[in-house]
Amino acid sequence: MQESRQDSRHDQAHGHSHAPDDAHDHHHDHGHGHAHGHVHAPKDFGRAFALGIALNVGFVVVEAAYGFLSNSMALVADAGHNLSDVLGLAAAWLASVLVKRTATARFTYGLRGSSILAALFNAVTLLVATGAIIAEAIQRFLAPAPVAGTTVMVVAGIGILINGFTAWLFASGGKHDINIRGAYLHMAADAAVSLGVVLAGLAILATGYDWIDPVVSLIIAAFIIITTWGLLIESLRMALAAVPPRIDPQAVRACLAGRPGVVGLHDLHIWSMSTTEVALTAHLVVADIPEGRFLKETAEALRARFGIHHTTLQIELEGRTACTLAQDCTA
Repeated sequence: MQESRQDSRHDQAHGHSHAPDDAHDHHHDHGHGHAHGHVHAPKDFGRAFALGIALNVGFVVVEAAYGFLSNSMALVADAGHNLSDVLGLAAAWLASVLVKRTATARFTYGLRGSSILAALFNAVTLLVATGAIIAEAIQRFLAPAPVAGTTVMVVAGIGILINGFTAWLFASGGKHDINIRGAYLHMAADAAVSLGVVLAGLAILATGYDWIDPVVSLIIAAFIIITTWGLLIESLRMALAAVPPRIDPQAVRACLAGRPGVVGLHDLHIWSMSTTEVALTAHLVVADIPEGRFLKETAEALRARFGIHHTTLQIELEGRTACTLAQDCTA
């Protein structure tokens, strides 16, 4: 058996290949390659989550109270939306902690998938809360009620500051982690929603038309659905182990097929292990046993070109390795 290992600050690569033993076996020669590209853990947003949750819990209580006192459905709707965001922030925070847990015999990938579940939870709860907003707004159309416009404007103005500041806390992490992006989108949407509520208060003061309040509520609901839909689809794809949208599976296949000595491949799978890590497994059919650096260099190529950081490769010798998956798998 030949083994090559090389460690660096950012990655490790392990390659194992079994040389054929002509005196013993001519039919089951095979090789297994397992290569890892490890990235640093995502930035710790623990303080951002704690501060964001504390600020928003306080604001939800104030906003809901003044919403009922001022008879503003827009404020009550926004308070309900903010409450769902508090739950979303808590779920995202918990997931950001769980993804750092080390692997166990039972959870061989650790708890990386918890970040995907948190992002999916965020999207679903946000849409459920939006449904409640729409239902209440429709009821207000049927039975309009007077609204205290000045109170609405003051409370929503405070919301702009709190939600905007909370969104800023997560702005730097949303690009590469949809779990953090979910937190950021919720807070940014809330800031925009609060701005809409302020405008509704102004319009009510200027015109005296109370129906403006439920209209704004429906506009808020539409805005939430639009901003959340992408998060829902992406997190659902991750949960179903789909190939990430940014990765072209045919390009990955071509990259592997073009490696020196590779004459065929099958059982190719690419999926998200977490909201920040992508994994790949594949069986490579080769004409001869590859050199010791083959696995490491292949893993490095996949990491550099496609951002795939956890690669597992199985090496099979052409015409001499019987792999049941070769016929069964169409990937």
